Parts: sequence; C-alpha cells; structure tokens
Amino acid sequence: MRKPSTCFVAFALAFMFLPPLFAQVDDSGNLARNPIIWADVPDLAAIRVGDTYYMSSTTMHLSPGLPIMKSRDLVNWQLVGYAYDTLGDNDALTLQNGKNAYGAGSWASSLRYHDGTFYVTTFSSTTGKTHVYRTKDIEKGPWAENSFRPALHDHSLFFDDDGRVYMIYGGGNLRLVELTPDVSGIKPGGVDQAIIPNASRVAGPNIGLPAEGSQMWKINGKYFLFNITWPRGGMRTVIVHRADKITGPYEARVALQDKGVAQGGLIDTPQGNWYAYLFRDYGAVGRIPYLVPVKWEDGWPVLGEDGKVPDTLNLPASKGLIPDIVASDEFDRRRGDSAFPLVWQWNHNPDNNNWSLTKRRGFLRLTTGRVDGDFLSARNTLTQRMFGPECSGTVCIDVSNMKDGDFAGLGALQKRYVLVGVKISGNAKSIVLVSAESGSQVEVESEQLTHDIVFLKVECDFRNRADKARFFHSIDGKQWTVIGKPLRMTYTLPHFMGYRFALFNYATKTASGFVDFDYFRVSDKIITAN
Repeated sequence: MRKPSTCFVAFALAFMFLPPLFAQVDDSGNLARNPIIWADVPDLAAIRVGDTYYMSSTTMHLSPGLPIMKSRDLVNWQLVGYAYDTLGDNDALTLQNGKNAYGAGSWASSLRYHDGTFYVTTFSSTTGKTHVYRTKDIEKGPWAENSFRPALHDHSLFFDDDGRVYMIYGGGNLRLVELTPDVSGIKPGGVDQAIIPNASRVAGPNIGLPAEGSQMWKINGKYFLFNITWPRGGMRTVIVHRADKITGPYEARVALQDKGVAQGGLIDTPQGNWYAYLFRDYGAVGRIPYLVPVKWEDGWPVLGEDGKVPDTLNLPASKGLIPDIVASDEFDRRRGDSAFPLVWQWNHNPDNNNWSLTKRRGFLRLTTGRVDGDFLSARNTLTQRMFGPECSGTVCIDVSNMKDGDFAGLGALQKRYVLVGVKISGNAKSIVLVSAESGSQVEVESEQLTHDIVFLKVECDFRNRADKARFFHSIDGKQWTVIGKPLRMTYTLPHFMGYRFALFNYATKTASGFVDFDYFRVSDKIITAN
C-alpha cells in the first residue's frame, strides 16, 4: 500500500469534509432543473435503447474523443467510454511542425442503434473524412472504425425502414446522400440531392448562421428533421421540417426561440413522454445541456411550456456531476485499472513515451519530450471539464526534477488561458502567474519559491456568467496565497470549447525534466477566503 505523502497528510482532514457536488435541484430537492449538466457537453446526440439512454457529444481536439454517456432518467449521466483513442495521426492532431487542431478535430456526432449494433459517426476538417464507429456493446466496446471522404458537415445518420441508409448534412442548403448498407461509404449511383434549399428561411430573411446541426427521425410514418439557425440580432433558434418522404417535399416550423437554447433533437421515455435535448451557450463554461418538454399537436412536436424553456422538469433530481462527469484523482492505480478515469482527456494526441503512472507509484509523472514556445504548443497536457455554477481544482506537485526553462503547474485551458505554476530560471524557482487574457502570453506576477513541494489551486465562478478565475499557491496545503488579480475567462471560437482544468509541464530550453503530480482534487465549492 502506498504510504501517505506530504501532500496527502496536509490535505486529508480538510478533504474529508468537502461537500459532494450537486447540480441544480428545486427547493424540495425532488425535481431536476435546467441546465441538466452545467458543463461543456455540446452538439448532443441521444438515443434510448429499452430503458437506458445513451448520449454522444463533441470534444474536438481532445483525446480520447467522441465520449459516450449513459443515463437511466435523462438527468443523471455517466461517462462510459469513448469511440476512439485518437482520431488520426497528422501534425495538427499531434501538435507538431507548428500545426494544431484547436476548434477542429471531430465535430457534431450522430448516434444510432440498428439491428443490434450501435453506430456513432462524426466528421472532421482535420482529417477531411467522415468517420464511422460501431460496436455491439456501447458501454464496453470494442469499437470498429471505417472512414470515407468527404467530411459530411453536421450530418445525421439515418436507417430507413426499407433497409436503405442515408446521411442528411450541410449548412443552409441541406442535402441527402445514400450510403452503402454496411455504412462503409457513399453508395455509387445512390440518392445524392438537395432536399431543403435555404432551410433557414422559416426563421426569417435575415439569417446569420444558416441551418445546420441536422438530426433526423421517423415518427408515425413521417420524417422529422431538426436543425439550428440564428437570425441576425436574434438568438439560436430550433427549426423543424416534416415530410412524408425522406426526399421531401418538406414543410417547416420554428420550434423554439428562447434563451438561445438550441441544436439537438427528440427523445422519448418508456412511459411515452417526449423531450428535446438541446444546449445553451453559457460563456466561459461552454455549451451546456438543457432538456425541454415536448407535446405533440397536429402531428408536430411543440417544444417548451408556452414556448419557453422551463427551469424545473418533472424528472428526478440530479445526484451530481462528481464522479461521473468530473472527478478527483489520487493517481493510485491497482493492477487491472485503466490508466486514467474517463473524466480525463489529453489536449491533442499524447506522446505516450513522456507520461507515466508507474515510475513513481501513486503519482502522475509528466516529462518534457521537446522544447516548446508556449503552453498551447506543449504536448501531454491532461485536462478535464470545469463546471458551474462554481468549482475549484487543486494539485500538489513535486518540482524537484525540473530543468532550467521548465514551466509546470495548473492551468485554465482555452485560447485565452491562465496558468499558475513553477518556473525554473537557472537554479532559482518561482511561482508565476501567466495569462493570455490579452491574446498573448504575459507573465503577470512572480514570487520566489524555496520548496520542492507546492500546492496550486484555481477557483472559478460561472454564476450569472461572471466567468471569473482566481489562482492560489501554498507550501503546506492549508494556508493559501492569492497570486494576481481575479481574471476574466473568455469563450473563444478558435477553441470552441469551455474552459478546462489542465495539468501541464513543458520545456523552453532543454527537454527531459519532469514533475510528479500527487493528486488532482475537484470541488463544486469555492472555499478560500477572499
């Protein structure tokens, strides 16, 4: 058994009394409230198989990717796997030769269950392909993959009753293309046509974001296609098209225009109730999932309560995001354990030669494998979601084996990132705060450090889109010192992702230095005094 470390002893008693994480619930604690998940889970695709729901979403430049979540009640979701370890192996995905896949990688997925097989598909401008993943066991895998060109934008995979297979895709002008029965590629001589030209026109003439994010269903013999569009000066809007044949003609309605909650589709419960699963842009925390009740009137799905997204839902209350969506990690591993819990993802493809959980038992070792110019260029940055309404993350690091020019610590990952860590200059160590809040990397503050064990913390406030982060350091894990002023986090389109906790180590002069992370601990409370 691993002996308690200095870091563990310093924090053990305090950590025992941290409260569990709970998502929003009503005053009685009996009903769920929107958002269902106050964390970045965008571009949702969901299915129900029996009494179990499954959901996939976008994770773009992160690896592993294309996460699969499971729920029994549409509210409490658990990560159960990923469709792929790495999407590809080019320079952009491996952060080499000055290239990257920020905001790219894999985008909106489509999730289906057909004839005993689960399919999840996505597309990528980074690979130029449409990717198809399939498995008999969605929770355990393994997943088989095939891909084909071109990359079909925001497609919806659809198995029709007559055995034919299609993808509906595109932006503005929506198209239908027929696939081979085994979903290995586009069917030669099959259907390939525009089915809804200018699909946004139902939302008005002044459109900023043309209709995209297609998701198709066949319900009671009719085809229903959900899309998102965005009128200029307005908000994200759900539109629905309906037809008797998959090729059309289609009639259309605006289905929801409230709070900018949009993009997603329909799901029913075993009891016959219907919901729309959608997401909302919510500042720096990212795009967060909402559920909206659906009624059927005159053969159309009617979303919301009097056209509005309700705060309270007639569903069980959330039991919390920890440990199924975010989690602490002591980096202890028993024989047979996976290397990392599913909450962790690498920023781009990792270099597996330069991280270890075995070289020092109970620690994550990050070794620099090359020289990099800045944080966003560095490989082997380990991340997981930040979340609302507020959260904190804490690490304890042994920095005794860093080299001149190395920088390691805890970051808030987005294009306008903020980092707190240890920097080595010659033989001197410093605690530094680095910010890219202005658009370029700037060292905001520096304090001399004489210890080899350091504790670092970031606290985040996403309430009412405050999007504030504060950073702290400590030498004993008890008394915390603020470094720098509260910093504003900003969601940017080049990254297209909510902020993430990030454990990093990179070299600016000489490779092969390393740091040992003793733990990462996450909380839904900000407990440090102002």
